Amino acid sequence: MPEAPHDDRPRQRYRTALRLLPSYYRTEREEKMVETCLHGIDEQDRDEMRPALGEMASIAALAIRTRMGAAGAPARYATLGATVRLFALLSVLLHAASELTVRALLLAWFAGAPARDQELFRGGFTDHGALPGPYEAALWLLPLAWTVAYVALLRDHRRTAFVSAVLAALPDLASAMHDMDAGWGTVAVAFSLATALFSWLTVLALCCGFHCDAPPARLPLVSTGPALMGTCVLVGASTVVLWPRVADVGWAEGSAFIAAAAVWLVARRRSPKHVADPALPLALATLGLAVLVQRILIFASSAQNTPGSLVAAFTVQAGIIALLAAALAATGTRSLTPRFRTG
Repeated sequence: MPEAPHDDRPRQRYRTALRLLPSYYRTEREEKMVETCLHGIDEQDRDEMRPALGEMASIAALAIRTRMGAAGAPARYATLGATVRLFALLSVLLHAASELTVRALLLAWFAGAPARDQELFRGGFTDHGALPGPYEAALWLLPLAWTVAYVALLRDHRRTAFVSAVLAALPDLASAMHDMDAGWGTVAVAFSLATALFSWLTVLALCCGFHCDAPPARLPLVSTGPALMGTCVLVGASTVVLWPRVADVGWAEGSAFIAAAAVWLVARRRSPKHVADPALPLALATLGLAVLVQRILIFASSAQNTPGSLVAAFTVQAGIIALLAAALAATGTRSLTPRFRTG
């Protein structure tokens, strides 16, 4: 391959960096962007010029924004952006309802528990010394920030929502790191890592999907307050069914996903034109896959010590989640017209 001319080398370096951007955006703006980057630079200094770290960061941020449905984006990018935003919003809602409800149930149990059990519970925060005690308390309280993130996101306070989600996801990361350092079994570590990955995937979707050009967050089919209250009730009811034998968050989150998928399927059957957008079923399918992974890992880690009836219930629930997620993914994929695939 012949070497590029001397005066074309800096241009080629910037064009290579701009390949991060989607083709529709580069076609109209690439040359102008290259000229802007090289404007005012002496010819003798251009040969050694390379995109600076700040320029690369700016290009990467622009690449995310243009691939997530920025103004003027083709239909496939608009659909991708809508799917990511809906996944982030639904995942934040699910995390908020789970963490809020589980802590409310635990406090309700604590209020009526025997003195010995109350002392054991308090010991989790007070028996670790001056510094570890507040640290444990912070790990217990920080997940409640998912609720702050949910409310802030639907009020279009995006920075507050993002910061709150990051704070809420920190305990899952800390738990995964602790389990790896403590030498827990492979399944237990895998579950901790999957839980942390689910939380941080939500944070990433929140960051990438709700860029400056993105529309405000809106829940489909239901309003903000009833969605949170209804999910909390469902999570609480699902947990209490098994409480205190083998209650776990994964069971409740699986029930919430099944209910959400059922609501969408009923709405689609009654009014197909109003739910023809593929973003919602694809977002729900992604959420269902994340929940399913957690269910499988919880089942794998507790199957030996769980009564047969509960093992059967877990298996049935996991099967329903898998079938619904597959149906949602298939429906969303069929809704993608050739214009979405090639636009």
